[in-house]
Amino acid sequence: MLNILLPTDFSENAQNAIEYGLQLYKDTTCVFHLMHVYTPAIYRIDYALGSPGQIGFPDDYKYYTESRLEKIREEIEAKFNNPRHTFIIHSAFNHLVDEVSEMVGNKTVDLVIMGTQGATGAKEIFLGSNAVHVIKKSKAPVLVIPQESIFKPPKNILLPTDFEIDFNFTDLHFLRDVMKLHGSKLHIMHVAVPKGLTAEQEKNKTALFNKMKGTDYVYHNLPDQELIEAINSYETEHNIELLTMVRNKHTFMERIFIEPIIKKIGFHTIVPFMVLPYHN
Repeated sequence: MLNILLPTDFSENAQNAIEYGLQLYKDTTCVFHLMHVYTPAIYRIDYALGSPGQIGFPDDYKYYTESRLEKIREEIEAKFNNPRHTFIIHSAFNHLVDEVSEMVGNKTVDLVIMGTQGATGAKEIFLGSNAVHVIKKSKAPVLVIPQESIFKPPKNILLPTDFEIDFNFTDLHFLRDVMKLHGSKLHIMHVAVPKGLTAEQEKNKTALFNKMKGTDYVYHNLPDQELIEAINSYETEHNIELLTMVRNKHTFMERIFIEPIIKKIGFHTIVPFMVLPYHN
């Protein structure tokens, strides 16, 4: 059984991410945790003391958000009617990243699925701050759904890599599980540099290939070029439905998703992407 966290701010983008997750795992027994994290506009003394409601004031906003979460649960249960799926609602006074970290840390959830933008997300910014912070801090895989994504079974999955990380410290079972569920082919893509791979990169390359044994994968070593342009072109040419990367601050994933350069070069993919944690 898979426990999946679905954070929502009640935006259309968040709802789209929820429905994507239900369809991606429609043939898997799952518990979905519908979660809303909030900070009241007025920071009352009972919150400051760490004891909401204990001094006699009802937590009205908590009741309100729980009722909205309950409505979402009723709507998606009616729409998808999947006996494999059960839902738990969770409303918390906290920061999103802290609540996600706590739920991952206590083994409540195995995977986080969320949208890229919230209710006020500007279209010209690829990733909202919430998504960025969750990606950077989560010790569980994070599946991020861009706001214009329409669900398609991920028959072709792209894994760009510079082979700068040791794949022995990367848990790829979520990737393998999605491939098995949907009969996917994995496209491992490397953009070559003139000096070629170092001995360490060759070792990491071998480790990745060993981990993907028994799956349908193909390796592409592309000529030296701008990485983001290479990803965009490859996605279009090969009908990529899911992009996956490993989170490590020393690799190019940080440059793509975190650094402000993203706003300048226009990485505006509508392809969902899965970010896998690196445990070293």
